[in-house]
Amino acid sequence: MSEATQPQSTEAELIAVRREKLGKLRELGVDPFGAAFETTHTPVGLRENFAEGLQVKVAGRINGWRNMGKSCFFHVGDVHGQVQGFISVKELSPENLAIFECLERGDWLGIEGETFLTRTGEPTVKVAKFTVLSKSLRPMPDKWHGVADREIKYRKRHLDLMSNEESAAIFVTRSRMVAEIRSFFHQRGYLEVETPMLQDIPGGAAARPFETYHNALGMPLTMRIAPELFLKRLLVGGFTKVFELNRNFRNEGISRRHNPEFTMLEAYQAFADFEIMADLVEELVCGLAEKFCGTLKIEHKDDEGNVTRTINLERPWKRANYHDLIAEAAGADFFTITAEQRRERCEELGVQISENMEDHEVIQQVFEKKVEEHSFDPCFVTRVSSELVPLAKVTHGGKTVEVYELIINGQEISPGYSELNDPDVQRDRLEHQAGGEEEQKVDYDFIETLEHGMPPAGGIGIGIDRLIMMLTGAPTIRDVILFPLLKRKE
Repeated sequence: MSEATQPQSTEAELIAVRREKLGKLRELGVDPFGAAFETTHTPVGLRENFAEGLQVKVAGRINGWRNMGKSCFFHVGDVHGQVQGFISVKELSPENLAIFECLERGDWLGIEGETFLTRTGEPTVKVAKFTVLSKSLRPMPDKWHGVADREIKYRKRHLDLMSNEESAAIFVTRSRMVAEIRSFFHQRGYLEVETPMLQDIPGGAAARPFETYHNALGMPLTMRIAPELFLKRLLVGGFTKVFELNRNFRNEGISRRHNPEFTMLEAYQAFADFEIMADLVEELVCGLAEKFCGTLKIEHKDDEGNVTRTINLERPWKRANYHDLIAEAAGADFFTITAEQRRERCEELGVQISENMEDHEVIQQVFEKKVEEHSFDPCFVTRVSSELVPLAKVTHGGKTVEVYELIINGQEISPGYSELNDPDVQRDRLEHQAGGEEEQKVDYDFIETLEHGMPPAGGIGIGIDRLIMMLTGAPTIRDVILFPLLKRKE
């Protein structure tokens, strides 16, 4: 079992060697791309429940080996883990030895044999029989360094997964966390639903949509930016607890915190408010941390493994007023000075704003740059300006709304509202937000739905990708999305 990897070997030369072995396997009457192989254990399952003297059948990719002349130790595994195999070369028939010599790192192999512990205590399968399951025609990434180039890591995720145990572990954990989130809501009586991803009028958020066209109906459509308005229709219809784990699409910028296609959870509960929903989110996130991280103190590390930040999720979480937090960061007089003076203060603070920003947008920019980006432990920011959230219930006085914005790790993880259910107020606020383009931007069908009566309700959104980033310590959203969107290579 040899890679034939001379230092000067090019990838083309290595591929040529593998193709020679592919041809040799066929000459020996072996299908290089195998067939079904019934297993008794997974590699990691065998390690976790290991006992000597078991007759087992295990399959996986060959990740590495030590050829000792008359014997060979190697590992087979998948994204969950691996187990060691041992084969005595001298016990192989000439035909099986010829087949074995065609194998190398990256190939998929099924092994059968009896388990034992090596002198160093390593769980191992003594191979009595092996089956070629798939011949790899391209070499795996370097065994010790994996995929070092981040662009290759994101463009060719399969290479990253097969060579980087930490990266594979993040995506296994993500899958299990999403399953746990579903279970959390099911246990509390929520029904999981599905709402349209193609919409006539994009609603539920202020974002630029992706546009498409339906030929049969002869009408333009957009990919959804949020499922909110359809989920509220279900509240009107009589569903009292609903949630959706969905894909949303926003035709906006890409950064370490933003991907145009992302996963969002939205949940709505009749007869609740934003305070009740905040408690729910706090319980959910702490439960995930305890189950998957084993602690409420989440360490984030740099590439060298040094701890750069520790996020403390211990309850109760801080709750603070939006305007108070901004005043602490931008000056106690920030809300008593004029709008023009606030713009001047932004220049003093180093906060970039544009000329066409309205005053509430200037204030929000200060919040994002001077409060949000510097808040790492959980904080529910409450009583947000009403102009920012047109779908939430207004507090007494009309200047703020019954909303929280949950900030963790310097970014918004979850918004939550006491949902606006007055159809007349909702019409006025959506028309004001549309700024004179009501026919294109206001979903009057949704307003008509509200006229049939929506119960008081609390609603939440949770950015799943950002939540996974925070809990796993991933530095960028691309590290928790299997296939992030990248610019096409020229």
